[in-house]
Amino acid sequence: MSVCREKDRAYVNIALIVVNVLIFVFLETMGPTENAGFMVKWGAIYLPLVFSQGEYYRLFTAMFLHFGASHLVNNMLVLFILGERLEQAMGHVKYLIFYILSGLLANIASAYIQIQGVWGQAKVTAGASGAIFGVVGGLVYVVAVNRGRLDGLTNRQLGFMVLLTLYHGFSSKGVDNAAHIGGLITGFLLAVIMYRIPRDWRLRSK
Repeated sequence: MSVCREKDRAYVNIALIVVNVLIFVFLETMGPTENAGFMVKWGAIYLPLVFSQGEYYRLFTAMFLHFGASHLVNNMLVLFILGERLEQAMGHVKYLIFYILSGLLANIASAYIQIQGVWGQAKVTAGASGAIFGVVGGLVYVVAVNRGRLDGLTNRQLGFMVLLTLYHGFSSKGVDNAAHIGGLITGFLLAVIMYRIPRDWRLRSK
């Protein structure tokens, strides 16, 4: 039995995807989105600017920037598939707050790791993957409290996706693994705070 609002479309998730695509198309008309310097100009994260110049807004703007078409397509496909389910389970307003907080906290986690010098010197980072990993972490919790299944989605499937994505990240260059892990943990914790099982579902489950 599904705990999603079956007749409720995931308007927020669709809007997030549209915004990401429109921003990418706009930037592509202005210059090369795979160029780090160009992306910094338009709001990507570069820690010397964040802390020395006080440009903290980059922790937010970087969530909507992508390095090339493949980066955008990969992120938006995952968001389209998983974001819809979390929005239907959580509700529109909560989902929007959840998504933004996941992305911000994932970028903060990435910044902290860079400051500690764990994974080398400061680098230019951007992308929606921190927020998307937050969605995955949120779904792990939501699925778990709904007896291991949500609208056909199981924690086993989510776990396999997480492991596969993390493996790809650690075996590839230029991937912000700290944002991925930070988003995953943040998303789970935010879901613990923000998600509540629908009352009618609890009653039917007794």
